[in-house]
Amino acid sequence: MQDVVGHLRAARFVPTVRAADAESADSAARDLLAAGVTTLEFTATTRGWQALVAGWTADHPEALVAGWTADHPEAMIGLGTVTSTHIAEQALTAGARFLVSPFQVPEVRSVADAADRLLVEGGLTPSELRTAANRGVAKLFPAHVGGTQHLKSLLAVLPGARVMATGGVTVDNAADWLAAGAFSVSVGSHLYRDDDVAGGVARLRARLDAGTG
Repeated sequence: MQDVVGHLRAARFVPTVRAADAESADSAARDLLAAGVTTLEFTATTRGWQALVAGWTADHPEALVAGWTADHPEAMIGLGTVTSTHIAEQALTAGARFLVSPFQVPEVRSVADAADRLLVEGGLTPSELRTAANRGVAKLFPAHVGGTQHLKSLLAVLPGARVMATGGVTVDNAADWLAAGAFSVSVGSHLYRDDDVAGGVARLRARLDAGTG
């Protein structure tokens, strides 16, 4: 689990690939992988997600060891919108390396712990973020409600908390969230629905490197 936490920190951003069906999600994920993105989050709202996750984890089994190269791309796959133990168990069977929920899912914690998998639970209040961060990484959702100032206020009373900002994070403002103290950010469909996915990823990385939105 700590390897996954380290990988998320190094990645800085995680595209959430949400689509109507597995074929569409697979196409978007392939474009992102070709652009050098090595951490991807599929979602349980995508029809056929189990086979999608299983296929990707089978094709890219050594993400934390091999890294990414043009000839042998690897990817670390997680599943988002995990809202029940049933979904969590299916995701782990399919090979997901981490689980993400938009809200608190205490019933899923024992499932993730038994498999030594990271569970990133969502929250908006200090109490919710404290509970989630104490387990590894918390998800601030929906982040745009309070903005970066809300995150700064949370971190003032939760120093050292690892918080992933999700919801309203874009190529243009992702760097602002990291500057405000976010551990990482989740970026939505605008990143991969553009005709120039590689260009969008390159712009995002350039802005994160520069530290400005």
